[in-house]
Amino acid sequence: SIWYGSGMSKKATPIVLSEDERSALERLMRGGSTEQRLVARASIVLAAAKGDATTQIAKEQGVTAATVSKWRMRFAKDRLAGLRDAPRSGQPVRYGEPAEKRVLARLEQPPPSGYATWNGRLIAEALGDVPKHQVHNILRQRGIQLQRRRSWCIGTDPEFAAKAADVVGLYLNPPENALVLSVDEKPHIQALERAQGYLKLPNGRAVTGFSHEYKRHGTSTLFAALNVVTGQVQAGHYKRRRRVDFLHFMNRVIAEFPGREMHVILDNLNIHKTKTGGWLDKHPNIHFHFTPTHASWMNQIEVWFSVLSRGALRGASFTHVDQLRQAIDRFIAAYNPKAAPFEWRKAIVRQTALKPSYANLLN
Repeated sequence: SIWYGSGMSKKATPIVLSEDERSALERLMRGGSTEQRLVARASIVLAAAKGDATTQIAKEQGVTAATVSKWRMRFAKDRLAGLRDAPRSGQPVRYGEPAEKRVLARLEQPPPSGYATWNGRLIAEALGDVPKHQVHNILRQRGIQLQRRRSWCIGTDPEFAAKAADVVGLYLNPPENALVLSVDEKPHIQALERAQGYLKLPNGRAVTGFSHEYKRHGTSTLFAALNVVTGQVQAGHYKRRRRVDFLHFMNRVIAEFPGREMHVILDNLNIHKTKTGGWLDKHPNIHFHFTPTHASWMNQIEVWFSVLSRGALRGASFTHVDQLRQAIDRFIAAYNPKAAPFEWRKAIVRQTALKPSYANLLN
């Protein structure tokens, strides 16, 4: 008998049966409850034992020559056991709550030596029997992103609630006929000179951009006061951030509103507090309100500083500090006519634990 494959011929595997094997195969052939596939395989082996060629057996059985060759070789290797189906992998392993608990519990433990944080691959290697893709599925379902960096600042001010309520009260219900200002400084703004221009792409398109290289031409400190009711801003440029500069700026601000009652929201920087008592005694209509410690984010001028950075500073190029200051002044001149107050929308504040337990996510 001839086996065809890869353009070469090979002699068929010879089959020699013992008496017990022949009897077992014949019983399979006669068995009324024998599976048809076992009957067909037994018939192939019996025909091969008679010396029939592979192609002849395939024609008589109505199968391919490859099928005949397969069962000839399986029987020659494993005898009667070779006619049984090989073990199947079965249904994919399902990972339920036990695997999820193990993944979350592993996150509570220190990462392997040499690593600062866990990742999906390290967790899978540590568990041994949960594949990496399943680890990522569990983390994704739980909204856990191991590579995202988070930070927090714990308020230690014993008067946090009272100070926060005072500031928020000024935002939500400003005193009648009084001016509410949010004041702070943006120090050390750099005058950076960047190479700018058009870049021609291979497809013919042109894009604008600037080089990552730059030259420094000094820094400037910006003091700014945001009118909480109107959203308009008054600013002043200074070389440094000192108490004398702060008071000089405040004198300029109050000069614009002579005799007006004024409530000024400030953070806890020392230049806002140290030795300003004498200045406040001279201006009894001016009232300072300080945000809680580590809560300068409650000062709305910080929001405007972000608006300024996006609108006038990010990606800009300056060859001198004066150009930087002029650019800021132009932005304020364009901003104020269209200014609108910031809306305080936070209605509910939830306190979270300092170090949440991943294992508790299943509770």
